[in-house]
Amino acid sequence: MTSPSSAPSKRHRKHRRTAPAAALTALAAAAATALMVPGGTASASPPGTKDVTAVMFEWNFASVAKECTNTLGPAGYGYVQVSPPAEHIQGSQWWTSYQPVSYKIAGRLGDATAFQGMVNTCHAAGVKVVVDAVINHMSAGSGTGTGGSSYTKYNYPGLYSSADFDDCTSAISDYTNRTNVQNCELVGLADLDTGEEYVRSAIAGYMNTLLGYGVDGFRVDAAKHMPAADLANIKSRLSNSSVYWKQEVIYGSGEAVQPTEYTGNGDVQEFRYAYDLKRVFNNENLAYLKNYGEGWGYMSSGVSGVFVDNHDTERNGSTLTYKDGANYTLANVFMLAYPYGAPDINSGYEWSDADAGPPNGGTVNACWQDGWKCQHAWPEIMRMVAFRNATRGEALSNWWDNGADAIAFGRGAKGYVAINHESSSLSRTYQTSMPAGTYCNVQSNTTVTVNSSGQFTATLGANTALAIYVGKSSC
Repeated sequence: MTSPSSAPSKRHRKHRRTAPAAALTALAAAAATALMVPGGTASASPPGTKDVTAVMFEWNFASVAKECTNTLGPAGYGYVQVSPPAEHIQGSQWWTSYQPVSYKIAGRLGDATAFQGMVNTCHAAGVKVVVDAVINHMSAGSGTGTGGSSYTKYNYPGLYSSADFDDCTSAISDYTNRTNVQNCELVGLADLDTGEEYVRSAIAGYMNTLLGYGVDGFRVDAAKHMPAADLANIKSRLSNSSVYWKQEVIYGSGEAVQPTEYTGNGDVQEFRYAYDLKRVFNNENLAYLKNYGEGWGYMSSGVSGVFVDNHDTERNGSTLTYKDGANYTLANVFMLAYPYGAPDINSGYEWSDADAGPPNGGTVNACWQDGWKCQHAWPEIMRMVAFRNATRGEALSNWWDNGADAIAFGRGAKGYVAINHESSSLSRTYQTSMPAGTYCNVQSNTTVTVNSSGQFTATLGANTALAIYVGKSSC
């Protein structure tokens, strides 16, 4: 193992070269041009009135646009997150999207015209757009990118040269050493020196270009590998410095870099939430979830991005996935019903090879065809988005559990959810704080009657749920 002390920081080196005027001019022109493109305005950090994001992993932009119109907008999703749009290395694997070679919108998922059309269409459907932004690193090799740009690992003509990368050119090897984590190379990818003025301006130029197309927020990939102060500086250079900002900072016990360092910049993804949901739904009791969130030592709800799985965790086995059947579905139902964090719904594709790229190069002709899983449109998940929107701001109330795998809880007087994760059906009378009336159980499209005492009686089959909310009286 390489000693972390052998990886010198580049923060104070003396051989910084002057940024090429042509590169700076090109970046400025691109940003200025993009900022004149109509496409909507970015919003302050969510949640706003709708805080659920559909993460359309490796969907191309034309397919995302159609889905905003057909499903995401009508279902009440507040945001759609698209995979990295920048030009990247060639190859069929999904991870090629995470090795940029320029900041042109010229990746597998579509060009600038398709991107602009997607943003406009999603906005027209009432859905805001978040971009997965890869700004920590560039590529690990050399060749010609998806948009025709030639590159080598430490040279990207017109954008970056070797002076723009950190001096440590070995892979990260010690997560207890901050310098090693933030100055060395994540899985061998050329690590940008985000402490340098030119690098910061180039990254901000890329993000400002995206804001010019109307983008509403960013998911900052590999944020843990950049100092929080560097990211704060980059964010301060944006045309909308209050834009939504969700940072990937994976928690690790005893590690040098912790997620809480980044909350001053915006939301941070709370990976422990997903890890623990897997353990509880697979091996423990749902009754334990009564104080989920801060009660489990997580970050505060208002700065936490939560998920059941994402594209990395579904492949490395650390969380539930679509392959887990009812456990996965019910975990998503719980996440959308429970008042903690801002939820992401992962929507990807079937895979047996963890490296495999998207079916049809990212074109989705129809959900549940060609391997596309479309979790965002599973009825049990999709119908909970409206539940979440209707119960927004309401505290947890009327908790009940059987001490094992059956739970129920309210969201003030606005909604009520019951989840039966037992192996047999459950019949009982539930106490809510909801007004008397007839409501649609959106999990099964059947009606439930709440009496004047706020009670209703229902039978839930094994591994099913019930969800009712004010404003949804008929199915």
